[in-house]
Amino acid sequence: MKLWDKNGSDINAQIEKFTVGRDPEFDMVLARYDVQGSIAHTKMLESVKMLSHEDAAAILKELENIETEITKGIFRIEEGVEDIHSQIELNLTKKIGEAGKKIHSGRSRNDQIAVDIKLFLRAEIQELKSDIKKLFDLLVSLSHQYKDDLLPGYTHLQIAMPSSFGLWFSAYAESLVDDLEILSAAYQVVNKNPLGSGAGYGSSFPLNRKMTTELLGFGSLHYNVVYAQMSRGKTEKLVSFGMATIATTLSRLAMDVCLYMNQNFGFISFPDELTTGSSIMPHKKNPDVFELIRARSNRIQSIPNELSLLMNNLPSGYHRDMQLTKVILFPAIEDLKNCISMTVLMLSHIRVRKGILQDEKYKYLFSVEAVNELVNQGIPFRDAYQTVGNQINKGDFSFDQSKPLKHTHEGSLGNLNLAEISSEMDKVLKKF
Repeated sequence: MKLWDKNGSDINAQIEKFTVGRDPEFDMVLARYDVQGSIAHTKMLESVKMLSHEDAAAILKELENIETEITKGIFRIEEGVEDIHSQIELNLTKKIGEAGKKIHSGRSRNDQIAVDIKLFLRAEIQELKSDIKKLFDLLVSLSHQYKDDLLPGYTHLQIAMPSSFGLWFSAYAESLVDDLEILSAAYQVVNKNPLGSGAGYGSSFPLNRKMTTELLGFGSLHYNVVYAQMSRGKTEKLVSFGMATIATTLSRLAMDVCLYMNQNFGFISFPDELTTGSSIMPHKKNPDVFELIRARSNRIQSIPNELSLLMNNLPSGYHRDMQLTKVILFPAIEDLKNCISMTVLMLSHIRVRKGILQDEKYKYLFSVEAVNELVNQGIPFRDAYQTVGNQINKGDFSFDQSKPLKHTHEGSLGNLNLAEISSEMDKVLKKF
């Protein structure tokens, strides 16, 4: 069955296979959202007298039955049925007869799929928000737990100044705040209703688009029907930007972990059951999980560019190119959620090494502290810098690590600002 079929003629099998592509797979992901859109559309059609009360009641009852089948996992798109929209209308017609054919009044497959994707992305963003909050809370907890455990800080991969595990964990916590800020901006665009725009040029029927907007819980609607269709692809691209920022944070964290697990660093470790080994080297404990998080996160960062290349040279109106946005974006969403959950699992079992900075090779981490001590004694900074630099060159530099570090004041090791960072996260969460 095809909603556009007029005389029952068969389309060339190769053409059908090529044009349908992986749509049945991704349409099943959208199935329950297509039902939700159809329920709202049916109620609106009844309100504007385009459906009788009896027909609307029959349609709504059967749509609820279909939604139950979807929830139970027994709903299927049959062989020869082109898409989820066709399957739902076919099921309705089989069960309630002619009334099922009336549901498409005032709709196009174009605005159906647009609203399905909006509803799907809105739900997925909410899940991502919840997943990120779990990771954020874990990072804040770890930051507090390990705030007094010192860690070498690096610039250019050269030892720089003393840092701490508290600062390291909380840095990634605050990074997630900014990432969610970007995702929340994408959410505002996702949360607009395209239903009722038809094929992109509206309808002569007296549709009530504000009603479907309220029924579907959208924050607003796309007022211009041409732009409602133009938002297809743009919406997905904006979501992918938000996902890419999260993936950037996860990738960088994963790289840190891979380095810090390395025996030449040896800052952290994980239980044996969370690492893998070598087939010939019995000493190996490999960071495979974080290597795959890094790789998958890096792939996710390519999604905005891929969607840009897909959409950039399209004029206004609908084009079949847009079908491929699902192939590009939907698996990436699942990948991102998996990366977040695995990061939470791994960090929940992280083991931090104590007393790292007692190693002789880290003594120059304290050169800035030595310079600052001289400055506090009234010596000009440039002179103090040269004095300590000459000590290092001659091999005469030493620093008493038992003394409290001066740069543990506001904004550094001594103050992690966890309450302020958590407050910023709360502000961002309220934007969804």
